[in-house]
Amino acid sequence: MTPPSPAPAMKRGTIPVFAVATAITVANIYFTQPLLERIALDLGVSSTAAGGVATAGQIGYALGIVAIVPLADRAPLRRVSRILLTVTAIALLAGALAPSIALLSLATLVLSTTTVVPQIIMPTVASLAAKGQAGRALGAVGTGLTLGALLSRTVSGALSQVTGTWRADYFAAALVTACLLFVLPRYMPERGAITGEDTTGYLKLLASMPPLVLRHPSLRLSALLGAGVYGAFSSFWATLAFHLSQKPLELGPAAAGLFGLSSVPGALAARYSGRLSDRYGPDTVNVIALVSATTAFLVFLLDGDSLAALVIGCNLLGYGTTSAQIANQTRIFAGPVAVRARLNTLYMFSLFASAAVGSALAVALFERHGWTAVALEGMAFLALAALILTVHAVNRHGTPEVPGTRRASRAAHPEPAVSEHR
Repeated sequence: MTPPSPAPAMKRGTIPVFAVATAITVANIYFTQPLLERIALDLGVSSTAAGGVATAGQIGYALGIVAIVPLADRAPLRRVSRILLTVTAIALLAGALAPSIALLSLATLVLSTTTVVPQIIMPTVASLAAKGQAGRALGAVGTGLTLGALLSRTVSGALSQVTGTWRADYFAAALVTACLLFVLPRYMPERGAITGEDTTGYLKLLASMPPLVLRHPSLRLSALLGAGVYGAFSSFWATLAFHLSQKPLELGPAAAGLFGLSSVPGALAARYSGRLSDRYGPDTVNVIALVSATTAFLVFLLDGDSLAALVIGCNLLGYGTTSAQIANQTRIFAGPVAVRARLNTLYMFSLFASAAVGSALAVALFERHGWTAVALEGMAFLALAALILTVHAVNRHGTPEVPGTRRASRAAHPEPAVSEHR
C-alpha cells in the first residue's frame, strides 16, 4: 500500500464556492417540478407522463451517483468536474429544444446523471475540513445544496410565468452551469484520494462498493434513515404544483415556485445541525429531523388547502430534510478517508432510489386519491425511518440509548479513519 500523503490545504473561500456550486448544480434536478403542469399542457400529455420528467431526474441522479461519484476516491477532480459540467450544460440545451415528452425525459435523464458534482464535493470538503469540524463544513455546503433545490423552484416558476414557456428555464440552467466551469475547478483539489493509491481500476472500484455495506453499520443506518426522509420530501415536491393548480387554490407555476423561497428560513436554520452533529452526535440530529419532518406532514394532512399551513410545513420539511442529510453524512464520513466517496455513493443512491419511488407513487396517488393520500404517504416514509432509528438504539446495547451521548456518538461511527486497502 502506498503511504498516505497529507491532505491538501483548503483555499480561502473554498466553502462558499462549494456551497454555491452545489446550489447551482443540484438545481438542475429540481427546477422542473413547478413546470410539470405547463409541460403537460404544452406537449399535450397527461400529468402522469409529465411527472415522468421529474422521476427521470431522480433516476438519472441515482445512476450518476453509482457510476461517477466513486471516481472521487481516485480520479483527478478538476478534470472530472470540468467534464461533468460540460455534459450537463449540453444536455440542458437539448432539453430546451426537445419536441416531445420522451426526448425531454431522455435529456433530463442525461443531465441529471452528470450533475452529481454536489456528491463529489461532499466527501471532498469533509476531507479538507479541520479535525472535529467536518459537521460544520458539511452543514455549510449542505445548506447550499438545500437552498439550490428550494430556490430553483422559485426561479423556474417565476421565469416560466414571465416568459410563458418552460423552455426558458432549460436555457437559463444551461447558461449558469456553463459559467460554473470557469470557477469550480480552480477550488477542487487535483486528486480525489489523499491516500496516494491511484492504481485501482474503474471496474474494481465499482466492485469494491457492495462489501462496504456489510463492513459499515453506520452506512446502513444512515442510508435507511436518509431514504425514509427523502422519500417523504420528494413525494411532497413532486405533487405540490398539481395540488396548487387545483381548487380551491388554483395557482400557477410561479406560486408553486415561491414555496421554495418561503422555505429558505427553515433551510438556513438547518446549517447549525452540522455543529450539533459535531458536538452531540448525529443521532440527536436525526431525532430532531424526524420530528420536524413529521410535524410538516401533519400540517399538510390537517390543513393542506391553506397557503399559510403549506408555507409552515415547507419550512419544517426543509429543516428536517437538510438536518437529516447533514447528520447522516457526518456519520458516514467518520469512516475511512480512502473510501469516503464510495460510502457517499451508496448512501446517496439509497436516497435517490427512494426519491424516485416516492415521486412516482405520490403522482399516482394524487391523481387517484388527492392530496390527503400524498400526506399519508409522506408520513409512512417517516414512520419507517423512526422505527429504524428506534431499533438501532434498542439493539445497540439492549436498552434504548439516549441519542447524542458520547457512547451513542461513538456507536454511530465506529470505523477508524484509515485505509481499508490491503
